Amino acid sequence: MHKLRGVRSLTLWLVLICCAVPLRAAEIMVFAAASTGDALTEAAQVWEAETGNQVTLAPAGSSALARQIAAGAPVDIFLSANPEWMDWLDGQGMIDPETRRILMGNALVLIRTGPAWGKAVDITPDFDIAARLGPDARLAMALVEAVPAGIYGKAALEWLGQWDALAPRVAQADNVRAALALVALGEAPYGIVYATDAVAERRVHVAATFPEESHPPILYPGAVTRDAAEPEAAEAFLDWLAGPEGGAILQQHGFVLPSE
Repeated sequence: MHKLRGVRSLTLWLVLICCAVPLRAAEIMVFAAASTGDALTEAAQVWEAETGNQVTLAPAGSSALARQIAAGAPVDIFLSANPEWMDWLDGQGMIDPETRRILMGNALVLIRTGPAWGKAVDITPDFDIAARLGPDARLAMALVEAVPAGIYGKAALEWLGQWDALAPRVAQADNVRAALALVALGEAPYGIVYATDAVAERRVHVAATFPEESHPPILYPGAVTRDAAEPEAAEAFLDWLAGPEGGAILQQHGFVLPSE
């Protein structure tokens, strides 16, 4: 009887000790397109407060991030500014395809420095961007052969029939936020960025919006990586971003949700 009581006491103490030890918080690394940095920073803070987990964000150009993942960078989530770089990683077996989903969309705009003047207009082939630049000024864009914002921008200019005239005058930046900074700092009078980038920077104003048909749809797919250290927490964060609370934050930063 005494031995049985001793076993029961030991079991009770073990239960109490286990209950007193908090569950380990997950720490996830998110590689995200530069244009999502502000929105994801706010979203991560809310999710961290709700779950106790931690999110580390690494915003940069989608192309650079995808290559780092392919090279073995320790990442739990990849959020790209276009499907092509996600497709590229998927083709190499570097993501979990069952976790992939489109989280949001965006628009492409022409921004300018200086005070706002009038309402932004829709760009048509008659909208001469080169004439607005003047004889010596440059047009800020993300890398036009690698970074999604630059790829979309080049496609839009080709659709307008203006790429050949503007190509020699493009100041290419490593990512869309770097292109935004060139305009905000007055290094270039005009630039092509996402609508959400213009919202995030008070020193620039939207001069015009590119038609949706002028470029491929701007979509942001997210997925858990194949070698994620915290796959369950990573998928939970993606689910939360795709839900009403995360979606509301994305909308506040100017993104368009897939259902819209």
